[in-house]
Amino acid sequence: MLAMPLLPEILLSIVGMCLLLIGAFSGNRVAKPMCYIVAFSLVGSLLVGFLSPSGAAFGGLFIADKLASFAKTLIVIGAVATVIMAAGRSVSADGVGPMRFEQPVLMLFATIGMMLMVSANDLISLYIGLELQSLSLYVLAAIRRDSLRATEAGLKYFVLGALSSGMLLYGAGLIYGYTGSTGFDAIQSGVAEMGQPSLGLVVGIVFLLAGLAFKVSAAPFHMWVPDVYEGADTPITAFFAAAPKAAALALFARVMADPLAGADQAWGQIVAVIAGLSVVIGALGALAQKNIKRLLAYSSIGHVGFALIGLAAASEAGVRGLLIYSALYLFMTLAAFACVMAMRRGGRAVETIDDLAGASRTHPWMAFGLAAVMFSMAGIPPLAGFFGKLYVLGAAVDSGLYVLAVVGVLASVVSCFYYIRIIKLMYFDEATDILDGPMPRDLGVVLAIASFVILFFIVLPGPIVSQATLAAQQLLQN
Repeated sequence: MLAMPLLPEILLSIVGMCLLLIGAFSGNRVAKPMCYIVAFSLVGSLLVGFLSPSGAAFGGLFIADKLASFAKTLIVIGAVATVIMAAGRSVSADGVGPMRFEQPVLMLFATIGMMLMVSANDLISLYIGLELQSLSLYVLAAIRRDSLRATEAGLKYFVLGALSSGMLLYGAGLIYGYTGSTGFDAIQSGVAEMGQPSLGLVVGIVFLLAGLAFKVSAAPFHMWVPDVYEGADTPITAFFAAAPKAAALALFARVMADPLAGADQAWGQIVAVIAGLSVVIGALGALAQKNIKRLLAYSSIGHVGFALIGLAAASEAGVRGLLIYSALYLFMTLAAFACVMAMRRGGRAVETIDDLAGASRTHPWMAFGLAAVMFSMAGIPPLAGFFGKLYVLGAAVDSGLYVLAVVGVLASVVSCFYYIRIIKLMYFDEATDILDGPMPRDLGVVLAIASFVILFFIVLPGPIVSQATLAAQQLLQN
């Protein structure tokens, strides 16, 4: 019973080690079946998690609560969708070689790390989960050893990721030194007893925020994102953009709004600056991009900034807005990358925005889905992206962060240019070279489900909004 709240992660770890042994003896020919085994295992773990009891495990190191349940649902959705998308790819983006069997195994272990870190109730368990995720992602970024771009992306990601992990660990050490504990409950009590946070604790929070900001690709710790998005294989890029983002944003909410809630006057200002920089840099950086993966990289920086606007509000409404925004952004990302993976000509991947010219005539359903995604990311009502921004900006206004809300609105207006430019290319420009078709079935299913959420969130907001509200209430009540 001690480990029951952590039963899904334990079962997934067993599956991962078994698959690693099978792959070691069978080679790359089992890579595609492994993808489907990983997908079914993740769905099964989610069902086990719903049936497992809530509460703490391993002496309070891990906790299963509403926030963990909400975040793990998003993580599993993102991981399952991207693993299935990867299974549909028989060759790499450059048409060289089969998928390695290590890829689905590493995606599984990265997902386990994400699930552990959103259930963390201690700085030590937080770091363990974060590093299990990060080490798997470093290898995934460079898994195509025959590609110079992938090798460069993996090296940059590893070096900068190691630096950010050191900063996070240093910040955790300072917080431990000034509160006397690594447990979140004890840290919360220690911060409350201080009344006014000491200078050393504030420095520790700054370093902790720097490490977490790198993990969510928030400015000014975003420098790795465009190169990694462009260099990594597209299914891996989709995985980077979906599941880890949802996990890191949920972790951000847990750390700031639970153990460090008493120091919100200190970290709220820092998060507000990070959020403002992210939305501005994301909007301006995407303007000049011709590669669609680099454009989505800068777009992700801006969207993370919008999510952090909710956290900067330091209120229940703000945390709820962050969770809703991260959920909606997950579906928008999956739909966008399903379309990117379908962009092939002569059996080879193409990635420039101009390659989408005239796509509405040859691929009408793909063009419609991508247009819905672009309008949603731009925040055009009545699509899901509009309501995501409405929740976080409303929380910012309620908390008196008027300047930050205005910056967010202006950045959203700027972002409309490059989102609508893609729609203009698909519907109004003539195609020079026709993309391969039809869209693969796996990608079509992912695009259809994600587009349904984007289009009909206004009609069926209940499942996402209600669960996000319950998670925010439980977290703030602690």
